[in-house]
Amino acid sequence: MDICDIAKLAGVSSATVSRVINGMNNVKPSTADGVHRAIAEAKFYPNNNATTLKRGKSLTYGLIIPDITNPFFPEFIRNFEHIMVERNRDMLMATTAFHASRVQQSIRRMLIRRVDGVALLASEIETEPIEALIHNRVPLVSMDRRLTGPGLSDVLIDYSSGMDEAIKHLKKLKHRRIGYIGGSVGPTISDHRRSAFIEAMKNNGLKAELELIRPGNYRMQGGESAMAELLSVKPHSTAVLAANDLTAIGALRVTQNRSLTVPQDISIIGFDDIDLADILQPPLTTLRLSRSALATTFFKALEALQAEPHSSGRQYSAETKLVIRGSTAVARTQ
Repeated sequence: MDICDIAKLAGVSSATVSRVINGMNNVKPSTADGVHRAIAEAKFYPNNNATTLKRGKSLTYGLIIPDITNPFFPEFIRNFEHIMVERNRDMLMATTAFHASRVQQSIRRMLIRRVDGVALLASEIETEPIEALIHNRVPLVSMDRRLTGPGLSDVLIDYSSGMDEAIKHLKKLKHRRIGYIGGSVGPTISDHRRSAFIEAMKNNGLKAELELIRPGNYRMQGGESAMAELLSVKPHSTAVLAANDLTAIGALRVTQNRSLTVPQDISIIGFDDIDLADILQPPLTTLRLSRSALATTFFKALEALQAEPHSSGRQYSAETKLVIRGSTAVARTQ
């Protein structure tokens, strides 16, 4: 069974079938429906490799994420894949587990498959592994690396407004000693979140004390270790902001294991607003980064680079918003 057989079944030309398969909009809806019915009845699967050789396009975008165990990323994937299906595109996904060698392997797969572009959500990596994409003129959209150039765009996460909103909320609740658990030690996204926290404290007339700032690793274990250290500082902070919700969940677990209650003894704020945040006990106050809006922004950025592959990329922005739940309350006097 090939494209000619489908054309006979649908009563159209092979060129029309090709246009329908490739998602072109110059086919009447009724004709396109007839072609799709013929394809479904014949259980026909187009040869994408042949399409790639003919058109120079694979109709596939690559997606590289750092940690599939973090619920934030499956939630993003769900939204991103939905957009791809609607636009008749495929997705090739890879995870890095925060290892540079995995990044190199992932990029090699992307190049072999001749993807039309790559969305890189693994920001905690060096620049060198991704230079192969730029060299091979594969459009790249990164998250919060804050670098743009020919064929390279970036989606900046607006930490500043979100952190400021969170600190204002805690200050209104009479908190003054506020701790922070960040991500991995190093450049890019972790530094951006830490800097936004320090700046938000300063803007609200509060002092960000270095002894109340600890690194984590974006996982529950990192949140547990960092929170244990923060609780050893006397007097300990009355509130803690975490770099993501998994870190906040780890901090919550340690706090409760120390016979302290949240939010009566200590308030905790996360970041991301994963689906799990709303069913914790207590439900987690957090800074929401919409996966739906983020996926839309990444797809928009990739499509823009596809339209003008030799043009310079641009900086996009993704907003954050405080969602107040039960893990924050008025500070208890120490």
